[in-house]
Amino acid sequence: MNNLKTFFASLLPGIFLFGFTVGTGSVTAMAKAGADYGMSLLWTIFISCAITYFLIQLFGKFTLVTGLTALQSFRQHIHPGVSIFFIVALTTQICGSVIGVMGILADVCYEWSKTFIEGGISQLYFALFFIIFVYVIFLIGKTEVFEKVLAAFVAIMALCFLINFAILMPPAIEILKGMVPNVPETGPGKNSFLVIASMVGTTVFSGLFILRTILVKEAGWTMADLKTQNRDALFSAFLMFIVSTSIMAAAAGSLYVQGITLVHVTQMINLLEPLAGTAAVAIFTIGLIAAGVSSQFPNVALLPWLLDDFHQRQTDLKRPSYRIMALVISCLGLIVPIFNAKPIAVMVSSQAFGALVLPATVGCIFYIGNKKCLMGEHQFTRVTNVLLILIFAFALIMSYMSLTGILSTLQAA
Repeated sequence: MNNLKTFFASLLPGIFLFGFTVGTGSVTAMAKAGADYGMSLLWTIFISCAITYFLIQLFGKFTLVTGLTALQSFRQHIHPGVSIFFIVALTTQICGSVIGVMGILADVCYEWSKTFIEGGISQLYFALFFIIFVYVIFLIGKTEVFEKVLAAFVAIMALCFLINFAILMPPAIEILKGMVPNVPETGPGKNSFLVIASMVGTTVFSGLFILRTILVKEAGWTMADLKTQNRDALFSAFLMFIVSTSIMAAAAGSLYVQGITLVHVTQMINLLEPLAGTAAVAIFTIGLIAAGVSSQFPNVALLPWLLDDFHQRQTDLKRPSYRIMALVISCLGLIVPIFNAKPIAVMVSSQAFGALVLPATVGCIFYIGNKKCLMGEHQFTRVTNVLLILIFAFALIMSYMSLTGILSTLQAA
């Protein structure tokens, strides 16, 4: 029993990263891809998860070798301005994510509540409930509590989406065809560049790798824990692939077959019922709520974590200034319910913005990982460097797609 507890405890950092990555933003991006293009963009999920695994274990190993987190090494061995850039860029992306997450959660819960109460419960009440719930957990100020609560929501989310996958799974041949790289044509109401960029942005998220180094250091892992670290990284990436594929398949099996473009997440609820029944609607909604809440925990705590890491001091989420920051960031979740903004547009653009930051992240780890004075005998090998160069090229292509997609969306607005 103790061995089992130790095993699951060793997977908690990976579960934490999975919950951070596969939130409402990921659900939106994958559902949008499935609704608009069926399973044809499955290759994007596979490549994104493979890159994510490689970078998670690479950043983690860097910390095991040097004892430094990513931000600390960027500050000391490149320039303090580089670390500040990442803090600003990641906080900007997180703010956009918070706006979208709460907007989507509130919309979905409102739509679902109509099945129980005539007229439904206002989106504002749902947004307030989830904001208060997450903020109260934040006030406890302990990473261990975060990890355990988040692990529970992750388990619920994964189970719900896997059940929906079993109910709405497209033909196996369509899934296999989706593994062949292609870029679908952009049509009315569809922007394949932006969708692909948002899928990559939400999976290969720079904040994920920077946060990974913080979690590895807080866990007290050393090179003796390298196997544990690699297993944890693989577990996290595997979960990302399975759950992301399940979400895409659910949308492909419901919206795509009817030729309906996803504009509002509530469409998933309205259209799932005649296809799969009220049970499938309830399962999907619970999964979506779990996804939103699981990603909101690290969203709210990310800036305090980054600031403590930058200043090389013990993480303390109970600092009064951090509680104010977390409250301000949390309150951004009220923007969509109050001003009736479009949460999907905000969410997809926010995730696509992440693709713009990725090349800088890859470039920085390439530079510090090849410094002999830092890495010693663990300096990056030729194979690692070749893979990083390929990922950097891929990141540049995704950045171009992201920028093109965002600009065309703004012009069409």
